[in-house]
Amino acid sequence: MRVPLWRVAFARSGDKGDTANVGLIAYTDAIYTVLKQSVTADTVRNHFKGICLGEVDRYELPNLRALNFLLHESLGGGGTVSLMLDAQGKTFSAALLRMEVEVPEALVREADEVSGWSERA
Repeated sequence: MRVPLWRVAFARSGDKGDTANVGLIAYTDAIYTVLKQSVTADTVRNHFKGICLGEVDRYELPNLRALNFLLHESLGGGGTVSLMLDAQGKTFSAALLRMEVEVPEALVREADEVSGWSERA
């Protein structure tokens, strides 16, 4: 089923100069395996089209069930020189979590239990 990333993962973001740093952390090992296949540097670059003007690097951190992305040239020069509303990349994690991916329904249900989403629904 097609779901936004926030259903199966959480994220954190920040900056270093003109580069936004976004960490995507899967709720389970099985979801991490799916995300490694579907959330690539290219899909993230496309998701941030018009915002990220440079390359996107992806790093895998399997011991954390995480993918870390560096979005180069995405902060208008960085916090001290940029006129962007979010020149420090703090909202980039929320933006990434809106990206939709295909995840088997059973894994989405598992993620809902881990995250507590099923209790809120």
